[in-house]
Amino acid sequence: MTAAISVPVVDLGEVRPCLEGAIPAIMATCAADGTPNVAYISQVHYVDEGHVALSFQFFNKTRQNLLANPRSTVLVLNPHNAVFYRLHLRYLRTEDAGPVFESMKAQLAGIASHTGMADVFRLRGSDIHEVMEVERLPQEPLSEALSPPPPKPNFLAVLRRGSARLSAARSLGAALEATLDTLEQGLAVRHAMVLILDASTQRLYTVASRGYETSGVGSEIALGDGVIGVAARECTPVRITHMTSAYLYSRAMRNSLGDAHPQNTDIPYPGLPEPHSQLAVPLRSAGRVVGVLFVESPLDMQFSFEDEDLLVALGGQLGAVIDVMQEAEEPCSADEAQAATAKALPVAAGPALCVRHYRSNDSVFINNAYLIKGVAGAILWKLLRHSQQGRSEFTNRELRLDRSLRLPDVADNLEARLLLLHRRLAEQCPQLRIQKTGRGCFRFEANGPVELEEMAA
Repeated sequence: MTAAISVPVVDLGEVRPCLEGAIPAIMATCAADGTPNVAYISQVHYVDEGHVALSFQFFNKTRQNLLANPRSTVLVLNPHNAVFYRLHLRYLRTEDAGPVFESMKAQLAGIASHTGMADVFRLRGSDIHEVMEVERLPQEPLSEALSPPPPKPNFLAVLRRGSARLSAARSLGAALEATLDTLEQGLAVRHAMVLILDASTQRLYTVASRGYETSGVGSEIALGDGVIGVAARECTPVRITHMTSAYLYSRAMRNSLGDAHPQNTDIPYPGLPEPHSQLAVPLRSAGRVVGVLFVESPLDMQFSFEDEDLLVALGGQLGAVIDVMQEAEEPCSADEAQAATAKALPVAAGPALCVRHYRSNDSVFINNAYLIKGVAGAILWKLLRHSQQGRSEFTNRELRLDRSLRLPDVADNLEARLLLLHRRLAEQCPQLRIQKTGRGCFRFEANGPVELEEMAA
């Protein structure tokens, strides 16, 4: 008499490598009269330790069976070791909006483009299922011959080092660089950027980047636009493992100053021209989104669920740091203070900078080249006007009290705006310089003559 084969019951966490979309799953359902049906399914999405979401794309027999009988089984395969798992599920509901739906929609777009089915695959909804049981099936001998997957970094050690770097940061700029250093050195992520949300305009603006020919500091994207905007709007990570034209983050929208104005305020994104893997993680603090951490790669399948988990954890700390930095600053180090309080630069001779300010959106052009707009543009215009009167020292407090700058009453992101302005000037107009001199204090210097012109529109 043959002994029954024991099938181990395992935790859903063990199954997560199977849910990356590399291999379609097989789903078995049963009609009300007991007739079985077996079909392939594009996505099995990990929701939490007790739930998965399956892609609802077609009004087919599988869909009819689920509505009549909510119990089903799904067979998934780990592509790294060829181990099969059987999931016993119970259908709960269908969601056609929200974080789970948007995350699955982005991933499905990548899968569809990769398989040449972009015109066929369309996500109608995310079917949420309760996971009743997970079984690991006996491993076939064939899987023993498979090459082991490449070694992965120790994610917990990477997170620990990144957390230590963030804890040591004494300014917003240092915190952003610490985050990008962690991604590059710990995860070999070559292309990344950090964007901060302007709640008043519902747009995200780039404050730091790594690995691009141009920094793209100041480039903007609207809330809900592309993977970055969707991650911020839905407050959920959005991860794509294959290139898809349907879900590439879009370029900044041009903000026209009127038909009579020949200039525009479009700062190009620093992103890759053809990214094959993308991951956008919302930065949160006190229950609200303050920005997005975004990484990408020219290669397929570069970011796993483990990378996503690490970026979510690291992003949570960065989001808190961004929030705290808006309220208080750490004093400069001795070296920074000495450099900042050095004698002001003498005004150099030479042609004057022509600075034009448009009151309609506070955009600033220098020698007909666009520099900055919005609150940062209004701040620069204020500094320039005072500079012409011989003043060079300023405080964050006075900026916050100046109602003409139209800073939001809550989460004004003043530190981020000053950092953005500092970096734009360093890249585009080094004759103008913002230099920190201490806690909540800075100096503005114009190394050369400046001519100001204000335009109504």
